[in-house]
Amino acid sequence: MAKTIPLTGDQAVAEAMRQIDPDVVAAYPITPQTEIVMAFSQFAADGKVKTELIPVESEHSAMSACVGSAAAGARTMTATSANGLALMWEIVYIAASTRLPIVMPVVNRALSGPINIHCDHSDTMGARDSGWIQLYSENGQEAYENTILAIRIAECKDIQLPVMVCQDGFITSHSVEGVELFDDKRVKDFIGEYKPNMPSLLDTDKPVTYGPLDLQDFYFEHKRQQSEAMKNAIATIPKIMDEFNKAFRRSHSIIEKYKMDDAEAAIIVMSSTAGTTKVVVDNLREKGLKVGLICPRLFRPFPAKAIIDAIAGLKAVAVLDRAESFSNCGGPLFNDIRAAMYDSKNKPIMLNYIFGLGGRDIFPKDIEDVYKKLLEAANKDTAEKTINYIGVRE
Repeated sequence: MAKTIPLTGDQAVAEAMRQIDPDVVAAYPITPQTEIVMAFSQFAADGKVKTELIPVESEHSAMSACVGSAAAGARTMTATSANGLALMWEIVYIAASTRLPIVMPVVNRALSGPINIHCDHSDTMGARDSGWIQLYSENGQEAYENTILAIRIAECKDIQLPVMVCQDGFITSHSVEGVELFDDKRVKDFIGEYKPNMPSLLDTDKPVTYGPLDLQDFYFEHKRQQSEAMKNAIATIPKIMDEFNKAFRRSHSIIEKYKMDDAEAAIIVMSSTAGTTKVVVDNLREKGLKVGLICPRLFRPFPAKAIIDAIAGLKAVAVLDRAESFSNCGGPLFNDIRAAMYDSKNKPIMLNYIFGLGGRDIFPKDIEDVYKKLLEAANKDTAEKTINYIGVRE
């Protein structure tokens, strides 16, 4: 039987990890992720999991241990945030390039400097082209469910790539809400017993080499294989989500469309801000304004076709980025969506808003103002400025 209990987003993820009961967890504490592994380590101490828990001296070591563990054929997890992810950088690429199905919850936090422990998406956006699949969570419930989903996605023989499960630091990770936990057995039945799709590093009867020098002869082919795995993922992840939805009576999809059937203008935003935006949409709908929301749950691989289909009939779209790309062309989500729309016959006016860097609050009034500017741009068929900032002192 499912039960609903008050949990923070971090605790919800730890509960998912308890139900998954991975063979190995190697991790190092960093705010605001620490609570995930702290709670999980208590499960280990209490004998509620059989996991080999490895406390290491740095995040670089954590991902290194995970690479060795996964290569040996163990179901492997870790967790990190911000500067910790940055310290893993070298090994993050190795994990993806070696096609190891590691699952890593990441609690999004601003990347230094100046040092800041609060939420934005600069950490995982910096890793968006590392070869990891990325799922983003609106709330603690989604963080819990995405962690379970991530195991099936990573270990799928047609994908075989590591997965980051992202949630907003403090906003989600430390906020308490009712989280519905599934029955342990149902989770176990859904993820199944781990059967590695690659040879084990410890199989002495069939010796293999992991991480060799890979020069001109084969490096390019291996990168192409990663690319093909991502193409497989964009086709396969919706099928895995469908299985999850049937098993747990949920409605996961790679993008969520909220009140989009007759919308003329929409905001596209990921993670916790989507929840605030839904409230604004409801309020504006009561005033007769035809506005909607699109919330991508999957960012890598990028769901280009789904987003094109969702916004092609709109008059105006605002993409809200909780990260700055420093490219002078807007945020990373905006750039990917704008590039995808090149192949669309119907191109709405598209604006970009950078917001919330370093944990700066975004309020319903801010979002309402974005919708009003969108509708003005739609009526004029033009916009004064493409790239904008919310809540920053000029």
